[in-house]
Amino acid sequence: MADDNTDGRSTEEMTLEQLRDEIETIDREIVELIAQRTYVAESIASVKRKRGLPTTDESQEQQVMERAGENAARFDVDANLVKAIFRLLIEINKVHQRESR
Repeated sequence: MADDNTDGRSTEEMTLEQLRDEIETIDREIVELIAQRTYVAESIASVKRKRGLPTTDESQEQQVMERAGENAARFDVDANLVKAIFRLLIEINKVHQRESR
C-alpha cells in the first residue's frame, strides 16, 4: 500500500493520534460496508425464499471467493486473510438465511 492516507498526507507527516484517528475512520467505514452487505444479503435471502431456491449457492460462493482473491491482489493484501473474512461473511449470511426460513 502507498505511504499516503486518504487525504493525501504522508504517513511520516502524521502523528500517532492522527494515524489512530485514521484507523478509527476506516473501522467505521468497514462496519458500514458490512451493514450494507448484510442488508443486500437479506434481500437476496428474501428473493430465494419467495422463489423456493436453496440457501446455499456454491457457484456464487466460489465467484465471491475468486473476486475476494482478485481484490486482495489488486490492493496488495494477503489473499488468505481476505478470503477468511469473506468466508466468515458468507457463513454468517447463510446462518441468518436458514434461521429466517
